[in-house]
Amino acid sequence: MEYISFKKSIESFAEYVIKQARVNLSKKDNQDGKLSSSLTSKIDSVPGAFIIRFYMENYGIFQDKGVRGVESYYADKVTSSSPFSYKSKGGKFGLKGMPPPKAFDRWTVRKGLAPRIEKGKAGAGQFLKRKTLDFLIARSIFKKGIKATSFFSEALREGQVKFGDEFLKAIAKDIENRNK
Repeated sequence: MEYISFKKSIESFAEYVIKQARVNLSKKDNQDGKLSSSLTSKIDSVPGAFIIRFYMENYGIFQDKGVRGVESYYADKVTSSSPFSYKSKGGKFGLKGMPPPKAFDRWTVRKGLAPRIEKGKAGAGQFLKRKTLDFLIARSIFKKGIKATSFFSEALREGQVKFGDEFLKAIAKDIENRNK
């Protein structure tokens, strides 16, 4: 039996989830759009079922679910279900396992971050070196974690609520068409 109506509703569901996830990302300060443009889906048909696969940049899941830091956790206020955490693995100053500071280099440039050294400290008034700034950001994220945005989880939940009845109607229509 071919489930033509059901397959169309599955395709609409996948498109809706991607669209909503992109809308959610646009609200969450997704500056470069790389994560948003990477969102795609693929629907596979296997005997008796359809499988929807959603794809995104690797770091997207960490943005969605959040990451626990070694000292505190931003995401506790949003969700406590994050399976991800930074763990101190020893090393110099207990910072092994920290995100690589160079990963923040382009971000700091794009954001136009160029803080100055505080008054009363050596080199006061001079700009902080970018490598130093990148390290400080990486260390802060390592300690505090990454706040969950739930950009994809929310879109998926909304899609399930919106399309639940439509799936049932589509299956009923396909069964009705089969019996004709």
